[in-house]
Amino acid sequence: MGSGSGTEQKWVYSFGGGAAEGDAGLRNLLGGKGANLAEMAGLGLPVPPGFTITTEVCTAYYENGRKLPDDLNHQVIAALENVGQVVGAKFGDIENPLLVSVRSGARASMPGMMDTILNLGLNDETVAGLARRAGDERFAYDSYRRFIQMYSDVVLGVDHGVFEDILDGHKNFAGAMSDTELGADDWKEICDAYQEAVESELGSPFPQDITAQLWGAIGAVFGSWETARAKTYRRLHDIPDWWGTAVNVQAMVFGNLGETSATGVAFTRNPSTGAKEIYGEFLVNAQGEDVVAGIRTPQPLTEAARAEAGETAPSLEALMPDTFAELVAVFDRLEERYRDMQDIEFTIQDGKLWMLQTRSGKRTTNAALKIAVDMAAEEVITRDEAVMRVDPAGLDQLLHPTLAPGAVKQVMATGLPASPGAAIGQIVFSSDDAEQLRNQGKSVVLVRIETSPEDIHGMNAAAGILTTRGGMTSHAAVVARGMGRPCVSGAGSLRIDYAAETMTTGGETFRKGDVITIDGATGEVLKGAVEMHQPELSGDFGTLMGWADAARRLGVRTNADTPRDAEQARQFGAEGIGLCRTEHMFFDEDRILAMREMICAEDEAGRRAALAQILPFQRQDFHDLFRIMAGLPVTIRLLDPPLHEFLPQGDEEIAAVAAALDISVNRLRERVSELHEFNPMLGFRGCRLAVSYPEIAEMQARAIFEAANLAAKETGAPVMPEIMVPLVAYRREFDVVANVIRQTAVAVEAESGTALTFEIGTMVELPRAALRAEEIAAGDEGAAFFSFGTNDLTQTCLGLSRDDAAPILNSYLAQQIFEVDPFVSLDRDGVGELVRIGFERGRTAKPGLKVGICGEHGGDPASVTFCHDVGLDYVSCSPYRVPVARLAAAQAAIAAKLGDGDTKD
Repeated sequence: MGSGSGTEQKWVYSFGGGAAEGDAGLRNLLGGKGANLAEMAGLGLPVPPGFTITTEVCTAYYENGRKLPDDLNHQVIAALENVGQVVGAKFGDIENPLLVSVRSGARASMPGMMDTILNLGLNDETVAGLARRAGDERFAYDSYRRFIQMYSDVVLGVDHGVFEDILDGHKNFAGAMSDTELGADDWKEICDAYQEAVESELGSPFPQDITAQLWGAIGAVFGSWETARAKTYRRLHDIPDWWGTAVNVQAMVFGNLGETSATGVAFTRNPSTGAKEIYGEFLVNAQGEDVVAGIRTPQPLTEAARAEAGETAPSLEALMPDTFAELVAVFDRLEERYRDMQDIEFTIQDGKLWMLQTRSGKRTTNAALKIAVDMAAEEVITRDEAVMRVDPAGLDQLLHPTLAPGAVKQVMATGLPASPGAAIGQIVFSSDDAEQLRNQGKSVVLVRIETSPEDIHGMNAAAGILTTRGGMTSHAAVVARGMGRPCVSGAGSLRIDYAAETMTTGGETFRKGDVITIDGATGEVLKGAVEMHQPELSGDFGTLMGWADAARRLGVRTNADTPRDAEQARQFGAEGIGLCRTEHMFFDEDRILAMREMICAEDEAGRRAALAQILPFQRQDFHDLFRIMAGLPVTIRLLDPPLHEFLPQGDEEIAAVAAALDISVNRLRERVSELHEFNPMLGFRGCRLAVSYPEIAEMQARAIFEAANLAAKETGAPVMPEIMVPLVAYRREFDVVANVIRQTAVAVEAESGTALTFEIGTMVELPRAALRAEEIAAGDEGAAFFSFGTNDLTQTCLGLSRDDAAPILNSYLAQQIFEVDPFVSLDRDGVGELVRIGFERGRTAKPGLKVGICGEHGGDPASVTFCHDVGLDYVSCSPYRVPVARLAAAQAAIAAKLGDGDTKD
């Protein structure tokens, strides 16, 4: 067992028989599954009795070198005896054996990630007793073979493929297409073959001691918290490692006890669309794992779903109408109790309904929006609660293309529409390949016979997922919906050969790398790339975002350099431009030559002549942005990157550019060499360019002011540019560049006869600027606004180059030096502290100082929450992240109003 502290602590909480020691308030201790089982038992619902071993045991298990506490033993034995008394059976009794399931139950739902063992308590003697008690040898030995396979896989480490091969071989020999066609003698032979395989694999027999089985299973479930797939899932879903998992031990009820028994999975609302309709599947004469494993094709629960799917097998509603009616009544009670759509597992044993689990169901973002808006309309929840129900990061699901209506498409197979949205990508047959190609910038569709928890990294990397087996509640379907990946499951006409890396259908073979399209809304698998369509962001989306905008305090702008980006961002609700990077405007073919001419000029006169060629282009660029953003703020950053980025590198390109500029190749090479820097990130860039070459800032300021005058006349809306000086560390740097801008403004006003309104601020991206923020903002001529450039502030604070950080990040994340990638989510304790200091010191000098951030962190929900908490005025992010930031800002405001700064459970 292992050592403990010696102090008696309550490790075990019982439930069942109409009572429970815990409830939903103990979720952190009992895990989601244990808390909900206790809650259902307390409500008087039919829950098989059992007990929960708390998450604190998981913590102790790992702290004690994977050893369980000493005082856990007698608590488990006492709880197990209580379960036996409730059901009228005894663990290990030869004539009347109690069988139990052993399942995980983390605080946050992790479907398919953790290990489960069913039918524990069977051995060569108790299986005979179970057969006599049930009067059904087939059922007993079917249960035994399931237990041997599951226990051997999870606890003993025997590959499940060993057992699949034995089962497939026996079915082929018997001429059976389905497991249900095998009889008692078949299962006895298979049980013997399974045990022989275990002894052959391990060199020792399958364990017959049921107490040893129990502790082996409990240890394996705690051990599964640290499997690679569980770690990956936690990282992808931001679940802390220290939470741990509980273990639930529960009396078995049997859905494989004949034609009056069944098992199923159900949602109280449609998890794909959000419609208020029962959604789910069941199997007659089966156990729970069968429904999601894809071994048999499950049947729909309702007659409406059966008719819509064109199924011939009867629905549960038609097959067992009384039990179905009882199940519907339970659904209503659970939705009313939890005030959310529920994901439910149930078993029917000899016509009696048993509830095995309920939890808030995973859903697509479309469904989350509809469910939240509908429940608010039903007055089940408030509007603020509706806003809190939708994951901001999940909005990405809605902001990308679907198949265009009327698009030309060649359907090569059809499966189940398991997760909506469409995806185009190259076929890959392994999760490792999916991840590798995604890292190379490729879009891939992961094609599998069926997915398993080991595929979690590949599913995350893929644009879409296609399986040949499995139903609407299969592993692939549930995980894909939670990730927002389009998924088609159960496309049974496809034949996959992993070894040859081919997929065959209708006589045509597709190979790894071939491009296909999948439509998760229809279940169609399409040849080649099909035309896509931008989504309509109205309806429930528009309603919920309206509620979010009413709740939030933080403004949301966009990072946009082109008219296309600006227009997209406006459609997504951006309230202005928080960052326009002017250097992106210089790389077009018709301007790069003039830029290179300016860089290679021998004197100021030459630079000014080249800048005069660029001026009209810049003016038009700014005019387009001011026009699109009519009346909204536009923050324009002056030229920032080092000049060498604009020059050619290869011999062929250098020769061509030298000819175009009418200078010698040697002179151009000299200029490239002069501008070479060992660390350009910390070199001749930002405001340092304008300090050395003020004519660059002068040209850009003139283009901004002239464009503002044109746009104001054209739109009739006021235009007030916010001109941002980058990479400032010293107040004197800011003053030098700001004086050039102001002098240019005076000249443009004199020429145009129009008074200009503008602000000059700075991009805070160096630690010194944050620390000296009071000095930089002080006085009428100090910075009028700060925008924290958190991309570079992270680099300069951590001394970590984003472009070269991948090997370091991978290692640091694996060793938990970084909890999250600091370039994805703001490092609150380091970079965040600099933001807080800069904000507070800047506001001390200038109480009305406008402050925002414009790094990519502006679209990360956790970083947006931080910005709200600090008191910033706005965040700015890429166009497609604008709705994400709007919703995250609203949730931060609502959480603050409720006095809870953490919106995660």
